[in-house]
Parts: sequence; structure tokens; C-alpha cells
Amino acid sequence: MRRASEAGLVEGAAHTIRLDALSDRHFRTLTAFIETEVGIRLPPSKRTMVEGRLRRRVKALGLENLDDYARFVFEGGGLVNESIHLIDCMTTNKTDFFREPEHFHMLTQEIVPQLLTQRRRRTDRLKIWSAASSIGAEAYTIAMVLADLAKIERFDFCILGTDICSAALEQARRAVYPDEMLAPTPRAMRERYVMRSRDPGRREARIVPELRRRTRFERLNLMDSAYPVDDDMDVIFCRNVLIYFSAATQQAVVTNLSRHLRPGGYLLLGHSESMAGSKQSELRQIASTVYRREGGRA
Repeated sequence: MRRASEAGLVEGAAHTIRLDALSDRHFRTLTAFIETEVGIRLPPSKRTMVEGRLRRRVKALGLENLDDYARFVFEGGGLVNESIHLIDCMTTNKTDFFREPEHFHMLTQEIVPQLLTQRRRRTDRLKIWSAASSIGAEAYTIAMVLADLAKIERFDFCILGTDICSAALEQARRAVYPDEMLAPTPRAMRERYVMRSRDPGRREARIVPELRRRTRFERLNLMDSAYPVDDDMDVIFCRNVLIYFSAATQQAVVTNLSRHLRPGGYLLLGHSESMAGSKQSELRQIASTVYRREGGRA
């Protein structure tokens, strides 16, 4: 008996036959476009994933198959309107609350206290940027730990979250998350900063208005040569996205990010990306994944 799998394969007793698949030419065209536009490399080993994600767009547009989709996008003039959807399909929005928790401990115990000592006025607002913010879990985690600290240290803060994926940004703005995703959040913070649904059957919750007001989300492509972001950020988180880029692209992105840090500001990378900031002359490494822009007081 044969069965069709989600990846678009038919499994027989002797061999596996690919059903709807991209031609080699169209796969190369598509992956070259994605790497050029957003820096993400999609090697042949990712081909089944690429085809699986594109099938939703084939269905949404009423097309026959994946090659029809590729012809429509790259040969039939559809790229202008379809590029955002194509990019959304190809981006991976893996994120969690309190992911790599050491960073949030360092933020509250070392980085923010150090930044506060640099302030000319205590009323100056701390500005935090969550680059590649995905659906908002990182930005709202930052908001929670800073809100707790601000009750003691009496400072103001705001958070910018940016991402290339429009669908992810819409979810970040809604700030509604399933219970299992919020599970890593400490219980006391869940009680303070998360609102339960009135319907007990809906196992989800929403971030409180107090934190949503401090956090805004905008679409931004890290591959752009310049970013429409303030150049006096105190802290930039750019975690677990550079791993998808080539070494040259990693260095270009880190260089651009560093231009938006105030002197003495901090850049935090993901734990698998610790070398990405090592060639940036303005950044001094102070921990395995944490860099400080030169110019501020030590």
C-alpha cells in the first residue's frame, strides 16, 4: 500500500517517487533570491523543507504545482506582490520565552546597572532593540525582567522589536501566546505580566498592556545597507539569526548593528554565534557572546 507524506512523497515497496517538486533550475533561482534578499542560505539538504513550506502558497494562489508557482513569481511578474509571502515562508520563527536565560541575568545584574551609571540624567530612557525578534517572545522577556528591575532602580525603558517576517510581527503585536510557550516564564512574572483568557478552554494568555505599551514592532531586513533605527541604542539583542548567514554577511550585519549602539552600549549574540562580532574593531568582547562598544566608561 502506498501513502502520500506531508513532504510530497509517495512511498512504495521498492522506491520513493517525488510527486510535486521544484525543478533544479527553479530551486536554484528561489534559493539565490532568498540569500540575496534576506541572507538565509538554503542548501539542497533543505529542499524538502522549502517545497513543503511553498505548498501553502501554491494552494492560496490557485496554482497547479510548485514549478507553476516559481514561473509565476520569477518569470510572470508576480514577485512584486509575492515577495513578502515568499520570504515569510522561508524564515524560521523558532523562539522561546527566557531562551538562553544567562543573557537576561547578565542584563539585569551587570549591563543595566552599568548603563545607569553612565546616565547624565536618571530620567533618560534606556533603549533596547530586539533584532530578529520573531513573534515577540524575546522582546517581552526583556520587558518583563526590566519592568521588575525598574521597580527597584527607578528607570524608564522602551523596546523595539524588528523582523523580516510580517506574519511573525503581527503575532508579536497581538502578544497572545499558548500556555506551553509561556511555561519557561517564572511563575511570579506570569502572575504580574500575563493575562489569562476568560475562557478556561483557551489555553493561551496575553502580555499585559503595561509591557505592550513599552514595546513596538517594525519590519526590518538585516541585509539592508542602512537601518531606519536610532543610533543611540543601549542594548541590541541579535540572537540565533546570524547562524543562517554566510561569514561575510554575519560581519556586515554586526558592523551595521554596532553603528546603532551608543558608546558603552552592548550587543548580545546567540551562543552559537560568539565569533561573529570578533572582527568588529569598535566592539570589545566582555563575555563569550556579549560585546561592548568602545567609547563609554568602563
